[in-house]
Amino acid sequence: MEHQRNISEFILLGLSHDQNIQTFCSVLFLFCYVILLVGNLLILVSIPGSPLFNQPMYYFLSHLSFIDICYTSSVTPKLIGDLLGGKKTISYDNCMFQIFAMHFFGSIEVFILTAMAFDRYIAICKPLHYMIIMNRTKCNLLVLATWAGGAVHSFPQLSMIIQLPFCGSSEIGHYFCDIFPMLKLACADTYITGVLLVANSGMVSLVTFVVLFVSYVIILFTLRNHSAEGRRKALSTCGSHITVVLLFFGPSIFGYLRPPTTYPEDKVLALFYTVIAPVFNPLIYTLRNTEMKNAMRKVWCQRLLSKKAYD
Repeated sequence: MEHQRNISEFILLGLSHDQNIQTFCSVLFLFCYVILLVGNLLILVSIPGSPLFNQPMYYFLSHLSFIDICYTSSVTPKLIGDLLGGKKTISYDNCMFQIFAMHFFGSIEVFILTAMAFDRYIAICKPLHYMIIMNRTKCNLLVLATWAGGAVHSFPQLSMIIQLPFCGSSEIGHYFCDIFPMLKLACADTYITGVLLVANSGMVSLVTFVVLFVSYVIILFTLRNHSAEGRRKALSTCGSHITVVLLFFGPSIFGYLRPPTTYPEDKVLALFYTVIAPVFNPLIYTLRNTEMKNAMRKVWCQRLLSKKAYD
C-alpha cells in the first residue's frame, strides 16, 4: 500500500510532556512490568509442576498467564522506553504489528476469561457432570477456539487499517498505536471503516461481558443451595475472576463501544487494560487463592531441595 501513504513512521505523543511525570511513570510502569513478568512466570512454572495442572481452571490460568505476558509486552516495553527519553517514534510496519498484537492477544485473553467462567459455571451448577464436560480434550478445544477467535477478530481489523491512506499528520495522540487514533490520521473518509471497527471491537467486548455477567448471576443464584463452606470456597474463586473481569472489561468497553473518535481520557483508561489489569491478574489469582499458594510453595520447595541434594 506504499502508493497510498507518504508516511514511513509515526510520532507517539505519549502520556504527558511533563518531564517529572514521565520519570515517575517510567519507574512505576517498569515496576509493574517486572511484577507482571515475575508473577506470570511463577504461575507458568508452578502449575505444570503440580497436580493443579490437571484441573481445568488452572490449566486455563496457565494459558492466561502466557497471554498476559505477550499482550502487555506488545505495548509496555515501548512505553517505558519512550518515557525514559527514548525516540518517541514508531515505524509504519511496527505500528501495524502493534495494532495486530494488541487486538490478537487482547481478544484471546477475553475468550480465555470466558472459558474460565464457563468452567466455574459447570463446576458449581453441574458438579456431577463436571469431569465429563470439562475433560482435557474439551479444554484443549476451548483453548484452540480462543486462539481462533483472536485471529478472526484481529486480522479483519488489521486489514481495514492497512488499507487506510496516511498522507497528512504523523502525530498519534496516544502512547501506542490503536485503531481510533489511526482513523483520525487517515486522509480519507473513515466513517464506514469506523463503524465496522466499532462493531468488531466494541461488540466483542460487550457480548463477552454480558455472557460473563449472566453466567455469574446464575452461579451466585445456584450457590444459595450450597453449604456455607461450599459458598465460601466458590465465592473466593469466583471473586478473583470477577475482579479481573471488571478491571479489564470496564475500560475496554468504554474505549471501543462508542463512536470512532478520540478523547483525552483515552490514554488513562487504556492503562487499565494494557498495564493495570494484566499486573493484577497474577496477584489476584495467587494471593487470594490458597490452592495456588500451596502449589507454588510445594513446587519451589521441591526445586530447592533437589538443588541442595544435587550440590
